[in-house]
Amino acid sequence: MPFDARTVLFSPTGAQLNLYIKRAAEHAIGVVHINHGLAEHAARYARFAEALAGAGFHVYAHDHRGHGETTAPGAPEGRFAQEHGVDKMLADVSHVHHFISQEHPGLPLIIFGHSMGGIVALNSVLKRSDHLAGAAIWNANFSPGLLGRLGQALLGWERFRLGADVPARIVPRLTFQAWNGAVPNRRTSADWLSRDQVEVDKYVADSLCGWLPSVSMWQDIFRMVFTGADDRNFASIRRNLPFHLVGGGADPSTNFGKAVEQFAARMRRMGFSNLTSRTWPQTRHEGLNDLNRDEITADFIKWATKVVRMGTAVPENAAR
Repeated sequence: MPFDARTVLFSPTGAQLNLYIKRAAEHAIGVVHINHGLAEHAARYARFAEALAGAGFHVYAHDHRGHGETTAPGAPEGRFAQEHGVDKMLADVSHVHHFISQEHPGLPLIIFGHSMGGIVALNSVLKRSDHLAGAAIWNANFSPGLLGRLGQALLGWERFRLGADVPARIVPRLTFQAWNGAVPNRRTSADWLSRDQVEVDKYVADSLCGWLPSVSMWQDIFRMVFTGADDRNFASIRRNLPFHLVGGGADPSTNFGKAVEQFAARMRRMGFSNLTSRTWPQTRHEGLNDLNRDEITADFIKWATKVVRMGTAVPENAAR
């Protein structure tokens, strides 16, 4: 079930974005832009895109800087950029949205992000949201707390001692390794991702997955996490923008879904009135690749279809 097309999109940042496209099977009702997670790539979302296309959505998914087949100056695998990585990544996302608006003027656009992609997607929404019909933020942790500050301090020390463009040494132990260590009867270094052994083995065998991010990439990720953790940064978002928050009850990276629930509670306290949140029991980090993926996908399609059919949910300037 491959994507229908693959193209290179030239971003104003200098990046050559590897972009996958899946067209709606029949009459299109909207567009979904997929943002993938850390140390993976957009092609892994082909099955999800197939289901969305069958429900009437055009799907666009690009490899972020330092990931997959995207190339950019100063951004080899594992690094967003030599400097200003967050700003350049968000500019790339904005350019994808501009490209979508040119291809499908007037169609409502939903931004979707998983894990790091959810962090990127939220930061994109915080930067500009007037053109969006909805935002889906999945399996992302915006409750960094003291451990987050410790991570930043460790990264600062490593950058001083080792440099910015080398793989981080300590943070992977506190993240990937710790998360996998929380999974019982693990077979590989990636069992925390899914209960489906076939999907885990595909990830492990994929040469574009599972590499160690650089010190600077981790620093950029922490910067985006703390941006999302600050209520003041949500001031410009209209309070009726539909949000879809999802977590896994067996996902150690979000404290077994508790971080997603905390984020949902924060947003409700801030007055967001069109928010749906759900923690899927027994589900690990990659719900779209877990044993209950069909149910999770169907639930998202139901939400997305409702969003694009609600006239009040679609801003007048969606095609801008």
